[in-house]
Amino acid sequence: MKNFIFLSPNFPTNYWMFCRELKNNGMNVLGIGDAPYEELSQDLKDSLNEYYKVDSLENYDAVYRAVAFLIFKHGPIDWLESNNEYWLERDARLRTAFHITTGFQEEDIPRIKFKSRMKEYYRQAGIPTARYHLVDDLEGCRAFIAQVGYPVVAKPDNGVGASDTHALHSDEELCRFFEQKIPGVTYIMEEFVFAEVNSYDAIYNAQGEPMFETGNVTPMSIMDIVNNNDNSIYYILRDLPEDTRAAGRAAAKAFGVKSRFIHFEFFRLTQDQEGLGKQGQIVGLEVNMRPSGGFTPDMINFAHGTNVYKVWADMVAFNGTDVPQRDHYFCGYAGRRDGKNFAMSHEDIMAKYGANMKLVGRIPDVLAGAMGNQMYIGVFPTQEDLDQFYHDVLVCN
Repeated sequence: MKNFIFLSPNFPTNYWMFCRELKNNGMNVLGIGDAPYEELSQDLKDSLNEYYKVDSLENYDAVYRAVAFLIFKHGPIDWLESNNEYWLERDARLRTAFHITTGFQEEDIPRIKFKSRMKEYYRQAGIPTARYHLVDDLEGCRAFIAQVGYPVVAKPDNGVGASDTHALHSDEELCRFFEQKIPGVTYIMEEFVFAEVNSYDAIYNAQGEPMFETGNVTPMSIMDIVNNNDNSIYYILRDLPEDTRAAGRAAAKAFGVKSRFIHFEFFRLTQDQEGLGKQGQIVGLEVNMRPSGGFTPDMINFAHGTNVYKVWADMVAFNGTDVPQRDHYFCGYAGRRDGKNFAMSHEDIMAKYGANMKLVGRIPDVLAGAMGNQMYIGVFPTQEDLDQFYHDVLVCN
């Protein structure tokens, strides 16, 4: 029996399903987390063979000791994974320390976590990226802006999500950014790209071949959603465009993706942009060596009539899968922000779209910045139906 350590199996709350499918495939599933065992859901408890509580997952030494104990009790660890962006570096450090070879090692982290380092691998894949400058001082940034023009975007070179991201439109805002930026953090400054975000979401086997592929579209900028307290929308595509598929596969090859669930983000230009391409062209944004966040795995299942939790677990256990895809729908996420005067009430939404709804509920506060406070997830056969849903749910009086 293979031993699998799942780090932080209780968050996000839907990740217990990864553990369930691993256990169903005969894996010995060992959880490490900082939540008390009695606070774990019954579903998660039933999906684990053992759970080791640490005082804090932020304490590397405590997690190291937990892994060492589980090795002492169960034998060598075959896999260690969190599928969580926040813990990617911790995962790699632990794999390296305990010689667990089924995943990225500590030496791999710079190319998969630092946005500036990613650009070289996009270049190898033949995919253009925005021009950039590693923030040094005001004069250095002004010289870069003289080349690309305002607006520019500044964000941590090694960051998670859209936190601490700044769109700068003037020299005044540039100076304000220098006053507000966090000391000791390296920031990357990039030319602004006029585009929507298109993703390539896939599960790759040990030979670097895709076992499953799909994609999503974010018409609104996550940066704007977080910074402007906007509503949140994105959707799983009914059918993956061939240019997204080609770009995703090329990038996965350049980054050496094997045995992983990935979420690669691309820009699709909404207008011609000098140095990047024509309207509609794909441009590299960033790679994420983990599943798309929140409820996206569930949305993928709803859109395609499949089970990506099992596809991933089958990759781990068997390096292949026979899980089918039965459906092809758009699956839309609408996240309402509290405090807005929406034209359609919750009751009206459910009366009109109840048959389409797959998940409805409140978003945890830790995720609400990017995802809104109240979510509606539904499936729709056409783009027109999806657009009408977004109009009804998100328009305010």
